[in-house]
Amino acid sequence: MAQVPQRFFDALAVRTWCGLSLAALGRAREEIDAINVYPVADGDTGTNLYLTVESAVAAVEAVFAAHEVDEAPRDGSEAPRDGAGGPSLADAVGAMAHGALIGARGNSGTILAQLLRGMAQVLAARSDNDHTAGHGLQRALRHAAASARQAVAHPVEGTVLTVASAAAEAAEGAGGDCAEVARAAYEGARAALAATPGQLAALEHAGVVDAGGHGLVTILAALVETFTGRAPVPVAAPHARVERAVEGQCAAEEGDGDGPAFEVIYLLEAEDAAVARLRQRLDALGDSLVVVGGDGLWNVHVHVDDAGAAVEAGVEAGRPYRIRITHFGHGDAHTTKAERPPRERAQRAVVAVVPGEGLAALYTEAGATTLLARPGEPPASGELVQAVRRAHAREVVLLPNDAELRHTAAAAAEQARTEGIRVALIPTRSAVQGIAALAVHESERRFDEDVVAMTSAAGATRYAEVTVAERQSWTTAGICQAGDVLGLIDGDVAVIGADVSQVAATVLDRMLSAGGELVTLVLGDEAPQSVADHLEARVREAYLAVDTVVYRGGRQGALLLVGVE
Repeated sequence: MAQVPQRFFDALAVRTWCGLSLAALGRAREEIDAINVYPVADGDTGTNLYLTVESAVAAVEAVFAAHEVDEAPRDGSEAPRDGAGGPSLADAVGAMAHGALIGARGNSGTILAQLLRGMAQVLAARSDNDHTAGHGLQRALRHAAASARQAVAHPVEGTVLTVASAAAEAAEGAGGDCAEVARAAYEGARAALAATPGQLAALEHAGVVDAGGHGLVTILAALVETFTGRAPVPVAAPHARVERAVEGQCAAEEGDGDGPAFEVIYLLEAEDAAVARLRQRLDALGDSLVVVGGDGLWNVHVHVDDAGAAVEAGVEAGRPYRIRITHFGHGDAHTTKAERPPRERAQRAVVAVVPGEGLAALYTEAGATTLLARPGEPPASGELVQAVRRAHAREVVLLPNDAELRHTAAAAAEQARTEGIRVALIPTRSAVQGIAALAVHESERRFDEDVVAMTSAAGATRYAEVTVAERQSWTTAGICQAGDVLGLIDGDVAVIGADVSQVAATVLDRMLSAGGELVTLVLGDEAPQSVADHLEARVREAYLAVDTVVYRGGRQGALLLVGVE
């Protein structure tokens, strides 16, 4: 579906760009991870960029949500719909930069956080008119590239810094509006990315482009889509080269250990003068030093052999927290053995995202660790990682139960794997598919066999939902109005009507026309029991060989979830 283009760089454009960037990085994450060979072949650049942007998105959404609350009428009347009273450009870019700063992961994420902060510094200064045109975007991109380069202790060409500089230079040569500037920046970055193997020996040896640069080009493609409504053709890493990159990663992991052993990252509250001294000390301790931030809050990233000394340097400079220490090739080391939970890990667990309290109870009774997702509040990857940790198992089967969570769940699975947990992600798109998968789960089986059985059960389950339209919109079944009852089958609107029972019956008939042996109905709090009674009676009368099971889902958003297997 085409994106509605933004004319100016304002708060809504910031929100749109962040959302599109997160979606694009979700699609490209595995490909970017696969070509990650510099500065360390740890295969996590795409994941780190995704997690960094995810944090920025959460911060921007929080600002918009706060303004919606502040501007809500207190007399019960409907809120104005003209967009007035929303966050300013300064509010939005400030939130974007702060979110990226506190959520920055790895070398690439830390540099991206500084790029976004550099843009925010220019754009926030234009809060007098709450938006900027092409010339403002040009200046923002130039300042972003310069500030990111300054944040890196020893800039290297052929990296994301080179790509950022090329994007800024190309943007400065463009005329016109934000769309033209964004397109020029993207094309300049893409050309610079293609040239990175000739600038860095590690890339040339592996036959790949720079992973961080690839991520930045992906983000700039989202900027083009923000202002034009269309995404440019994505940059692809040739598969033959990905194989060579993986060989390069293996060679690096099996090498003679010349590089630093640890990656150390922490947030730091400190004054500018103390940070200047910290830079000097950390530069002497290791390499890949990046210190970004300002106004008393910094994100510190460095590769060292003495992780304790790097943390001690932060203590001398100010107050370090969210300390994360990773031993390259040995997973997460941010806690000591003495701090790890003393209880024995289970061999296997199932972790599931569920949309309502009733389903959470059902899944828990079946032995799953659950993460409750409120309507309109999808969990972030960090929450999924916490749920995986809470399961306290060596092997985890992850059920996202929502098509929109596939990239978030994939990033969470990747993070959990770095902590030594074996994770299999089953791409369930509805809670009813998760129920089917959980029904065939057997922890005594070999892990791979269990995952295959659960995946097959989920894939054999068609899913549907009945819900109420919140606004007028175009659908695959025609135009719907606010208040219409919608029947969605496998994610697409198939029925539009006025009566819940009639729409649900039509949806069920269409699903059973292709066959089925078991119908699962999950009623939301707002759905009357009569709907389930009506559907059960219909199945008994018209589909003699089909069984029906009914559950109460609680506040699950949809009036009714339907599964047919």
